[in-house]
Parts: sequence; structure tokens; C-alpha cells
Amino acid sequence: MKEQLIKSISKYIKLSSEEENLIETFWTEKILEKGNYLLRNGETCRTDNFVVYGALKAFYINPETGKEEILYFAIENWWATDIDSFQKQNPSIYNIQAIEKTKLLQIRYDSFQEMLKKVPKLERFFRIILENYLGSLQRRIILNKILDAEQRYSDFLENYPKISEKVPNYLIASYLGITAEFLSRIRKKIKAS
Repeated sequence: MKEQLIKSISKYIKLSSEEENLIETFWTEKILEKGNYLLRNGETCRTDNFVVYGALKAFYINPETGKEEILYFAIENWWATDIDSFQKQNPSIYNIQAIEKTKLLQIRYDSFQEMLKKVPKLERFFRIILENYLGSLQRRIILNKILDAEQRYSDFLENYPKISEKVPNYLIASYLGITAEFLSRIRKKIKAS
């Protein structure tokens, strides 16, 4: 399973076989059953997590409504981590939970720092991953302000087809900031046209 992580890293930086072998020693495997939490609000995020297979949702509970609000999804070859909590080693303000059985590769904070010292070029890989994440976050903020719900749903389907296949519609609705009933109406309208 670690070869999947190495393949992901190798898309951005070239690794020697020695570096690949060294990197693999820092990671451990973890299985989450559907419904299990990777991280709960108030806990410190102790690991960075690469998704081998499965699906996770990151969410918080809106204190005014008591409803789950989806921040992001993570599927195969994606990352699921509270970056702020992991980097600062302070309590998380949200939850990460398995939507289905999920296999992860995990690295603890201290091991992560050690790995970066031993393979400095990984700094570039993780910078690129963070830049991609920041870019998608900025795009989401802007699109939420300028697109209506139907346009946001169409954009979601276009940009995240694998997520839309794995994730229940009520969670997609939460991610889009609409109700499941409203998403159902949008889906019917799209099918009819």
C-alpha cells in the first residue's frame, strides 16, 4: 500500500530507490470502519493521513442549528488532516469521520519532521500539496459567493466526479450549503433538461 503513496509523491518530485525505502519506514497503516472517527473536535491531530482507499468527511457541528456542516471530503490518493492542528499540535475545531471503510497511511508529527530532515526534497512535495489545497479552498469560497446552488452543484459534479459517486447526496448538499431537499429538486431539474 505504501507504493501508492510513493507514486503520489513521484508525480511531483523524483525519488531515488533509497529515498523511497526510507520514506516508507515512517508511515503506518490504519483501517477505519464506516462511522469511525479519525479526529474529533477538541482532540489534537497527531497524524498526517494519506487515503489509500475509502472516503472521509471533515465537518463541524453548527452551534446555532446543531447540523453537520461539511468542510471537505477525502477519497483515494487524497489527504485527510486538520493542517492547523497538526502543524501547531493544538486542539482541532472539527471532526474527520469515515463515510465508508477506509484505509490510511499515517505519519506522526515527530516522524513527519524527522522524515523532512532526512529527505529535504519532500518539503517541495508538501508545499505543492498545500498550494493545491489552498487554491481549491480559495476557489470554493469565491464560487460560493458568485454561483447559485445549481451552478455550484454542476461545478461539483464536473470537478469531483469520483466524490459524487462515493458520497451520499445529503452530504454533498451540506458541502454545497443547501438542504438535501433542495439538492433533490436541482437533480430532478437537471435530469429533466
